Amino acid sequence: MQTQEQQKCLSKLPDAEGAAYNHRLWEHEDRCLPDTRVELRRTIMDWFEDPNGECIFWLNGMAGTGKSTISRTVAWDLAEKKRLAASFFFSRGRGDISHAGQFFTTIAAQLTRSLPVLRPLISKAIEEHFDILKQGLSEQWKHLILDPLKKAPAQLIQLVVVIDALDECDSKDDIQLILKLLAQAKCLETIRLRVLVTSRPETPILLGFRNLPGEAYQDFVLHNIPPPTVNQDISIFFRRKLSSVKSELELSTTPWPDEPTIQRLVEKAAGLFIYAATIYRFIRDNNHDPEDQLSVILEDHNLSQSPTKHLDDMYTKLLQHSVVGNQIVHVDDYLAVQFRKIVGSIIIMFDVMASKEIAKLLHLRTISTTLVSLRSVLNVPDNEGQPVRIFHPSFRDFLLDPQRCLDSRFSVDSQETHITLFRNCIALLAELRQDLCNLREPSVSVDDIPEHIIQQYIPPHIRYASRYWFQHFQQGNPIQEDMDRILKFLEQDFLHWLEALSLIREVSNGVLMVKGLELALEVR
Repeated sequence: MQTQEQQKCLSKLPDAEGAAYNHRLWEHEDRCLPDTRVELRRTIMDWFEDPNGECIFWLNGMAGTGKSTISRTVAWDLAEKKRLAASFFFSRGRGDISHAGQFFTTIAAQLTRSLPVLRPLISKAIEEHFDILKQGLSEQWKHLILDPLKKAPAQLIQLVVVIDALDECDSKDDIQLILKLLAQAKCLETIRLRVLVTSRPETPILLGFRNLPGEAYQDFVLHNIPPPTVNQDISIFFRRKLSSVKSELELSTTPWPDEPTIQRLVEKAAGLFIYAATIYRFIRDNNHDPEDQLSVILEDHNLSQSPTKHLDDMYTKLLQHSVVGNQIVHVDDYLAVQFRKIVGSIIIMFDVMASKEIAKLLHLRTISTTLVSLRSVLNVPDNEGQPVRIFHPSFRDFLLDPQRCLDSRFSVDSQETHITLFRNCIALLAELRQDLCNLREPSVSVDDIPEHIIQQYIPPHIRYASRYWFQHFQQGNPIQEDMDRILKFLEQDFLHWLEALSLIREVSNGVLMVKGLELALEVR
């Protein structure tokens, strides 16, 4: 039984918000339909059940091939079999799941729940290594995970850690280190740990795997699956999903869509599940007639010849229809500017926020008018208090690459958007003041301040500005006026900013920002 001391000790483990496969963040994300990806899922389960199999299974494929859907499905399947040790779903631009800072502490925290026998061992490790939570990834892996698994009471059991979208981790060095450390799990003899990793086949990950011993991993390339197999799965998806649209909206057309139309959609998808999923969301948009929406998709336009042609064509067509439509020229220009300002900010922000908070960050009254027509590419909750996020990173990639987004009305300049967000953040920080939460007790401990008081006086958009203003400055294209803004901030608002950071427990990040700022000023 877990003692109070152990519980108190384990509660100190940082657990990244949104990392787990079943977190609220992923609740509405698709899983594989019952009759799809059958052979691949069987291959993964065969790997897991083989006692002599490789330690790591690397499922890789280009954007849009369905990696995350598969990893979610496998995680659910393993959890039902009580064989899921832990899961970490990386996602760029979503706070603590966009980097590896809390990767191993999160895995350790989940291990204490999936394998209770590890609780006293991990608790003891935290006590013996009092600063382990501040140490590097190697030390955290060794003391919080590997050693406890070695010392656990002997029981022959095989568990899996699911790591999705490792390419979304923001540090190339951390990616390669994580792979090197995870491969050490091969030495475990009783509680065996297997790792399922999904990612794009990007250079840092390719190098990371090439540096591992050959017997440490097995790989499977998604985009090498024979096209007839993939097309069959995509056709099943279209039939079932569009059949549900017909039933929900009580369409009288029979059959709808017909088989030739299904085949045309499958051909347009060109093996990309993200194409199929995005088209489905576009067609079922409650604000438009689904038959009209389908007609838009079926129109043939040869918009690009890039390797991602089909995906780029789809995104271009959806944006042209959803953002500007048939508007007259001056309205057309205004809507495109608003799109770049609002959606451009959403795709490069370092954390997700609710639409009303994004509006405050951008100094706009509301952004709902722009977002409401983009539900096929953005997850826009009806509740304005819930975070807005992109459905798939390929949409971000498309908007940020002018070689792919050929309609300049939608192309987003990353540096310009970053520096604009920096300026917005600095303007918000000027609103800070001494004794921000009206405590009137300078010596009070942060731990003694009720969380609702801190949230009341430091709402999400101020919290975001406090945490990320410098990162936006770093990745922007500053001019002299921006340096002047920083100097004014240091003269007038620096201490108020430090107070805000202490209240939201981000002082350590503030120290790193100050060090980075010192280097940036030296360069200039």
